[in-house]
Amino acid sequence: MFSKATLNFLDELSVNNNRLWFEDNKALYETLVREPALDFIAAMAPALQAFAPHFRADPRKMGGSLMRIHRDIRFSRNKTPYKTNIGIQFRHELAKDVHAPGFHVHIATDACFLAVGCWHPEPDALGKIRDRVAQKPERWFAARDAKA
Repeated sequence: MFSKATLNFLDELSVNNNRLWFEDNKALYETLVREPALDFIAAMAPALQAFAPHFRADPRKMGGSLMRIHRDIRFSRNKTPYKTNIGIQFRHELAKDVHAPGFHVHIATDACFLAVGCWHPEPDALGKIRDRVAQKPERWFAARDAKA
C-alpha cells in the first residue's frame, strides 16, 4: 500500500508544485500514489460492505473513490495546480458527487485523518441536518462523542 516513498513524493510535489515537474515525475505519481491508493480502495471494499453496505469503494482511476490530483484554481488565490495530499471518498450508493454523504480519507505528510459526513451539502439537505440536530441534540452529542 502506501510507503515512505509515497509521502516523500507528496513532499517533493509541495516544493515543486508546477506542471513541468509533475509531467517529468508522472510515472512516479502513478507508481507511488495512484496505484497504492487504488489498491487501498479495493482492499477497503469488503470491510466497507460489512459495516456500511450502502457506501461504495470504487477503485477506478477516474470517477471512482480516488479524488483527482488537479486542484480547481479558477476561483482560488492559490494557483498551484496540484493537491499535495491523497483524497479518497467512499460515497453513498445514490451519490452523484462529492457533496453526498460519505467517508473521506485524507493522507498527507502533515496530517492524516478520516472524516465522515457531507461536504458543502445542498441548502435543503443542510437545513434538514441542522433541524435534526436541533430537535435531538442528545443524539448528536452521543454520536459525536462515542469512541466506537
